[in-house]
Amino acid sequence: MEKRQLGRSGLEVVPLCFGGNVFGWTIDQPTSHRVLDAFVGEGFNFIDTADMYSRWAPGNSGGESETIIGSWLKGRGDRDNLVIATKVGMEMGPGKKGLAPAYIRASVEDSLRRLQTDYIDLYQSHADDPDTPFEDVLGTYQELIEQGKVRAIGASNISAARLKEALDVSARTGLVRYESLQPEYNLFDRAGYEAELEPLCREHGLGVITYYSLASGFLSGKYRKPEDASRSPRGEGVVSKYLNDKGRAILKALDEVAALHDATPTQVALAWVIARPSVTAPIASATSVEQLKDFAGAAKLKLDQGSISLLDEAGGG
Repeated sequence: MEKRQLGRSGLEVVPLCFGGNVFGWTIDQPTSHRVLDAFVGEGFNFIDTADMYSRWAPGNSGGESETIIGSWLKGRGDRDNLVIATKVGMEMGPGKKGLAPAYIRASVEDSLRRLQTDYIDLYQSHADDPDTPFEDVLGTYQELIEQGKVRAIGASNISAARLKEALDVSARTGLVRYESLQPEYNLFDRAGYEAELEPLCREHGLGVITYYSLASGFLSGKYRKPEDASRSPRGEGVVSKYLNDKGRAILKALDEVAALHDATPTQVALAWVIARPSVTAPIASATSVEQLKDFAGAAKLKLDQGSISLLDEAGGG
């Protein structure tokens, strides 16, 4: 498959990333390993997780996703062919959050241990920490890169103004810079990224990996009427947020483009994100090998301009 450069990091990724939030939450370890095997078997190489996944699930304390990925990595023997991304900064327990240097140093060791690897390809600030100066945050990341524990760094859940400030600090001090941004972005949720973050990322050559790329599954087409909320644990929230006039217009456009390309709505929705010039790779999760096969089609699907324009109009672009 085609590979793209992630910012100026030197990392090369296939333009679709597996979202590891489902590991240890909606799928168990054996199923997770099968899905990951299928993912790599289709030619993909990019996996995203976080230290706090999946702390929100009953009985979990965080770190479950990294642990499952680590046990899978240990048995494969091809670590250098994969790009593993994880994050630090969201709450992992009382007093365990943020980007203070001591906390980053402790957290990276925990992530390395759970992932059973010597290095993390992309280490991301999961959320902005205005209480810690960027000089301290970036200086700590610089140490980790010099120690060989991290290859590149990225940011997530940060405003355009704060991201620009971080980039300015890097330029002024010579410290390592954020090479990627992980924003929420999909055919429905566009304004938050396109208005200010997208121009900034293009100006500075940042890679972009988008989360909620399928709008929590809405863009797959499985939530078309209110009673479809029962189809998943998060269905009620998805239906209440997305099943409105705009959402129905987007589903109609997805159906039209899918029929034109002999594809599925999932494939079209992901291919639309992939086609965005500023985006390196959308993140999407699968809970079965069957769902995973949809991803392979998305990465290979090339939308014509007419299809992109139809989807843009439906999505309010």
